[in-house]
Amino acid sequence: MSVNVRIPTILRTYTGGQAEVSAEGATLAEVLADLEKNHAGIAARVLDDTGKLRRFVNVYVNDDDVRFAEGLATATPDGAGVSIIPAVAGGC
Repeated sequence: MSVNVRIPTILRTYTGGQAEVSAEGATLAEVLADLEKNHAGIAARVLDDTGKLRRFVNVYVNDDDVRFAEGLATATPDGAGVSIIPAVAGGC
């Protein structure tokens, strides 16, 4: 399955500045593995040392937060949009 992955500005150094890239996979885990294969180093910014999604990174398949779906096992149908969004904190 081919999906479009939206890359946040902070991770675009791994994609040569591209804001959106294609990746293959039937699940989010497969998509992230393909992303890592083609853009080395990006997975370490999305996944922790145990292979789980980092706490401060939100990932959506289409408009669904994968933390409330199946996590890394979330299906990524052909043509789906995957968004990687780093959490933002701050303020007074």
